[in-house]
Amino acid sequence: MDAAVADKVAADRTAADEAAATSFARVVEPADAGRRLDAWLAAVLPDLSRSRIQALLDQGQVLRDGQKVSQASRKVRAGESYRLAVPPPTAAIPAAQAIDVGVLFEDEHLIVVAKPAGLVVHPGPGHDDGTLVNALLARCGGSLSGIGGVARPGIVHRLDKDVSGVMVVAKHDRAHTLLSGQFTVHSIHRIYEAIVRGLPAKAEGTVDRPLGRDPFDRKRMAIVRSGGKRAVTHWRRLAAAGTRAARVECRLETGRTHQIRVHLASLGHPILGDRLYGPRRTGDLPEAARPLVERLDRILLHARKLGFEHPITGQRLEFDLPPPPLFEEVLGAFRTDGPPD
Repeated sequence: MDAAVADKVAADRTAADEAAATSFARVVEPADAGRRLDAWLAAVLPDLSRSRIQALLDQGQVLRDGQKVSQASRKVRAGESYRLAVPPPTAAIPAAQAIDVGVLFEDEHLIVVAKPAGLVVHPGPGHDDGTLVNALLARCGGSLSGIGGVARPGIVHRLDKDVSGVMVVAKHDRAHTLLSGQFTVHSIHRIYEAIVRGLPAKAEGTVDRPLGRDPFDRKRMAIVRSGGKRAVTHWRRLAAAGTRAARVECRLETGRTHQIRVHLASLGHPILGDRLYGPRRTGDLPEAARPLVERLDRILLHARKLGFEHPITGQRLEFDLPPPPLFEEVLGAFRTDGPPD
C-alpha cells in the first residue's frame, strides 16, 4: 500500500469513527458564565456524568469554538460554543463462565432464570465478567439474541445488582423483539416484594410520579417536575412488624430505572438495605433487628412474579419465585422487639 492510499484509508477510518461518535453542541448562556467547564457540561448534558466528561476532556474530545480544550476547571464565558464528541463504546466479547444460576423455564426460544442478589446482569464498567451474561453464555452457547449488542446478548430487561428475582432472557432476535414489545406496551405482569422502614399508614396506594436523573447525583434517579418519564407503581401492605417495618408488594405499571426504590422512598418508607435512597443510620432500629440490617449486603427487594405471553407460541407463562428466607428473618427480628423507645 503506497503512502497516498494509506493516508486515505487512515482519513476514511477517522471520518468513520467521528461519524459513529455521538456529538453534542452547546452555547454558554449568560446565567452560566463563570462556572467550571466540567460542571457546566454535566449540567447541560445530563446523560453524561461529570467524571465521564472529565475523561473526554483528557482525551481531547471537547472543542471550544473549534479548538481543543482539556482544562476541566476552566471558567466558561457567555457566548462560547462547545462541541463534545462521545466515541462509541468498544465492548469486549464476554467469556462463558460456569456460574450457578437457577433456571425456572427453558426452551429453544427463551430462558427464565432466578437471579440472585449480588449478580450483575451484563458486563460494564467495573464488572468485566462474573455476570449473568457470562453464566448464560456458558449454558446457552451462542444461541442468545444479538439485539442487545455484544456485551448484553439476550438481555430484554434488567434487575439491579443487589436485587433478586425472576428474569426472562431471549435466545434469538425474534423472541427478543416480541418480548421487548410486551415490555414497551406494559403488558408484562411484574410484582415485587420489599421490606421497608416504617409502617405505611394506608393499606394500599399508587405512586404516579415521573422519574429522571437526579441533577445533583448522577448515580441516583429522582422524581422530577419536568423532563422525566412517566412512572407508576401500585403498592399494598402485606404484613407489618410493629410500626417500624413492613412487607409490601409492588406492581409495576411502568418499568423505569430504580422506580420502586425511588417511589417507596418518596412515601417515607425506603427499602431496607438501600443505601442509595434510604438512611444509613441504624440507631433508631429495634435492638434485635439492628445487627441484621447493618450486615445486609443487598437490598430487600425481590422480583417475585413475572407473567408474559410466550413470544412464539402465544402461551401465557407465569412464574412465582418467593423471596429468600432473609426477608422473613429480618421482618421477624422487628416483630420480636418491644414498642418504640
